[in-house]
Amino acid sequence: MPSTDLPMSYQSPSSLQDDEISVAKLKSQLKKFADDQKDLFTSHNSISELVLGRANYMDGVLKRLWQYFGFTKEPDICLVAVGGYGRGELHPLSDIDILISSTHVLPESLNAKISRFITFLWDLKLEVGHAVRTISECSSIGREDLTVATNLQESRWLCGCEETFDKLQLEIHSESFWPTETFYKAKVQEQRDRHSRYHDTTYNLEPDIKSTPGGLRDIHTLGWIARRHFGATSLLEMSQYGFLTDAEYRELLECQNYLWRVRFALHLQLKRYDNRLTFAHQVQVAESLGYSGEGNRGVEMMMKEFYRTLRRVAELNKMLLKLFDQAILNNGIEHDPEILSQDFQRRGPLIEARKPALFQSRPETILDMFLHIANDSTIESVAPSTLRQLRTARRRLNKFLHTIPAAREKFIELCRHPNSLTRAFVLMHKLGVLATYLPQWSQIVGQMQFDLFHVYTVDEHSVRLLKHIHTFSQPENHQKHPICCEVFPRIQKKELLIIAAIFHDIAKGRGGDHSEIGAEEAYEFCISHGLSNHEAKLVSWLVRYHLLMSVTAQRRDIYDPDVINEFAKQVRDEEYLEYLVCLTVADICATNPALWNSWKRTLLAELFYSTQRALRRGLENPVDVRERIRHNQQLASALLRKEGFSARDIEVLWQRFKADYFLRHSHKQIAWHSTHILRHSDHSQPLILISKKATRGGTEVFVYSRDQHALFASIVATLDRRNLNVHDAQVMTSKDGYVLDTFMVLDQHGKVIDESRHDAIIKQLVRTLGNGRSNKIRTRRPHRNLQHFKVKTRVEFLPTKGKKRTLLEFVALDTPGLLAIVGATFADLNLHLHGAKITTIGERAEDLFIITNAQGIKLTEEEELDLQQQLIESVNKLTP
Repeated sequence: MPSTDLPMSYQSPSSLQDDEISVAKLKSQLKKFADDQKDLFTSHNSISELVLGRANYMDGVLKRLWQYFGFTKEPDICLVAVGGYGRGELHPLSDIDILISSTHVLPESLNAKISRFITFLWDLKLEVGHAVRTISECSSIGREDLTVATNLQESRWLCGCEETFDKLQLEIHSESFWPTETFYKAKVQEQRDRHSRYHDTTYNLEPDIKSTPGGLRDIHTLGWIARRHFGATSLLEMSQYGFLTDAEYRELLECQNYLWRVRFALHLQLKRYDNRLTFAHQVQVAESLGYSGEGNRGVEMMMKEFYRTLRRVAELNKMLLKLFDQAILNNGIEHDPEILSQDFQRRGPLIEARKPALFQSRPETILDMFLHIANDSTIESVAPSTLRQLRTARRRLNKFLHTIPAAREKFIELCRHPNSLTRAFVLMHKLGVLATYLPQWSQIVGQMQFDLFHVYTVDEHSVRLLKHIHTFSQPENHQKHPICCEVFPRIQKKELLIIAAIFHDIAKGRGGDHSEIGAEEAYEFCISHGLSNHEAKLVSWLVRYHLLMSVTAQRRDIYDPDVINEFAKQVRDEEYLEYLVCLTVADICATNPALWNSWKRTLLAELFYSTQRALRRGLENPVDVRERIRHNQQLASALLRKEGFSARDIEVLWQRFKADYFLRHSHKQIAWHSTHILRHSDHSQPLILISKKATRGGTEVFVYSRDQHALFASIVATLDRRNLNVHDAQVMTSKDGYVLDTFMVLDQHGKVIDESRHDAIIKQLVRTLGNGRSNKIRTRRPHRNLQHFKVKTRVEFLPTKGKKRTLLEFVALDTPGLLAIVGATFADLNLHLHGAKITTIGERAEDLFIITNAQGIKLTEEEELDLQQQLIESVNKLTP
């Protein structure tokens, strides 16, 4: 292990006299050392010197205490550093793993002395992991336990009997201890298992610096295998054995040092050992590493570099493990090559270049390789030698591939290939080829957003979007994506959708409106790649308006004919609508696995079909609202008469309802509500209905009750306390003062409410509303992650054509009870709520409310200003 000079603010442990050794004095020295390391880190000193220097200092402490406790007089035992400490690497909160080894079983008196030694270390608050074993015990336990075997492999003598240590080394480095092949297979499987715990992606919102794919463990795995097979004890020695080129050695070292800096900074923030880069600490770690910028820019810059580093490590890990595979197991070498073209051949499941400098002499052949992969489903991956050639060529290219005319033709050929979405593009992304082809793509690699909504980086999200588009061609996905599975097969030019998917977020992180910037760049790309002006305009439009459909469906009143008409005007024709719905659904699914649910599917379906009807009818022929009301009433009346109700019963009830009720509910909802209201014997008590089957993708909760102050707020607060999320509300009042409120609700997992919960919810709502008095709003405790995010509360009033209603768009931190606070504020200001569209985007609530004033008309400017101030004040009191 390299030695590093100790700072001058404290004594070297080896110079301490016996009368200076006490828990209090040593703790003081340890604190001085830790403070000094923190100062050195803040001053941007070499991270390797800090990590190795910490291990070096602990060596001194342990050696001096070994001497102090009198172990130097014991002829048989030795003190050994194992694990990460054995490698000579210690971070501020790293465990100090030690082994006390001997050739024979130790007497009780010596075990008691060892116990006092370990207790002393614990009293110093050192995180010591220890084992006391004979060489024979080390051997037998190590043969059974891969982790123990790995730790022993990294053992390093500290002090004590060197002869005992040498015997231990002979045992653990013997071929019979862990045969190379067995060890290699076990470590590869261990890595697979570890990666699967992180969903096989480097892009986790709160990544583990050590264990995430591409993290420090992936570097350790290479070292462990190289040490077992070659006896290489470091990355440098690996390069000397020829399994790492000098450039690869420098790159791995650079990546390791960066991950070390992040981990060191994290440990300085923590009190207990942890390697997870959580939201709670990302801001402080970014600041301590010198990242800064407006808002969350510093965190996003740090995480971008962090994710890029993980990608580089993961790529090198994959390539080197394949080389080990060939060297240790002979995999792939025994296959005879099968010629694919003058440039490529297949050896078993791997494709390889037939010439050593193919990609450097003719860079466009890189894309030929991926065309072969798309054509041949038996090709699983790229041969390690070809991977190395590809990495070298990527780094030496002095221009982007898209500037080469032959490469442009091949790229468009890939876009048109039916297998490109699942095979070619995913691998092109993993191997850095998309970033080598497009300069814009290279800028989004590792680009993240510091929020709870975007689970993946921009590049990873875009590739997942491409994979989701492919699922629309599979019949088994028809139930999950009925519209897209119907529409996608008949889209003639699927390459236009693929290009739009590649460009839809490509301008993120560059300032300005990413949709507008991306649209311009997409148009230029299409023209330069030989597409027609019409095709280029379609792709550009899709990129420009890729958020239009999801925003309209989730945050606008799509049961308002004017909203549908306005959306249809922007879409223009059915071809654009079909492309857009496929892009929209894939975009939502690729943003966060938890986002897509039956509610969103229903919303988008209703918007799609309503727009389709509007386009086919012609935008100059708007919907006849009165005709729709009559139609709903006729169908509902037929259902009610089947239940035994007379036309007179129905007429008397419906005379109490306003026309808007029949416009905004389906005939089945109207019949369901009416049946129960007609059978409700005591109208002084509230009636609560919960649909047993999904209604419009969610569970419908219907409330019929005498109106009372802050009733909406009381209802949503009650639902919130039961971990139910309101996504839509139709709030109506009958002509005689009864509320007819409909809430579309999902559980915390985005599912319809289990029927076993219905009775409890009904009882709670009846209890809440039954006393007829305003109830105190009680809410759940907010999620721990919310405290790390700041969302400025924003209240905006959207323009409307008529004078009847006000549309209010509301953005705030999505804390428990937020909707109830908004409802209570409306009630306090004597405003009437008629409808709500509730959208949660990570930590942000982005809601739409339809309201009127006490006179039942649109709010005045003065009332709008008053409401805006009251809402911001109320919400700011609520947020943590």
